Amino acid sequence: MHMLNQIVLLFGLNLLDALLTIVWVRSGVATESNKLMARLLDMGNFPFLAAKLAIGAAAAFVLFRYANRPISKYCLTIALIVYVGLMGFHLVTGLSAFGYLPDSVMQALSSASSNFAAIVMP
Repeated sequence: MHMLNQIVLLFGLNLLDALLTIVWVRSGVATESNKLMARLLDMGNFPFLAAKLAIGAAAAFVLFRYANRPISKYCLTIALIVYVGLMGFHLVTGLSAFGYLPDSVMQALSSASSNFAAIVMP
């Protein structure tokens, strides 16, 4: 896949992550683990979405600007892997919200994501 396509995919996954996060948090199914983003979400959907998309746009710009450098390709690959993993969390959250998974699975994932967030963003 061409690097530009991967950057567009990354931005699309960022947007989808933001929208699904709003849906799950507002419906009471999940909480935002990132404290900064949770605070923005407490302020409203627009501040959260604007910040999330601004961060995604900045990352896309940097990745595109330095696309010829190997580190950019490496970072893009890592970011795509992380976002695919996040989409897995969203899928499980959705399955749990609609009653296809027991609550214990959602509780275990919530605990795991909170622990991961605490490690990554102390």
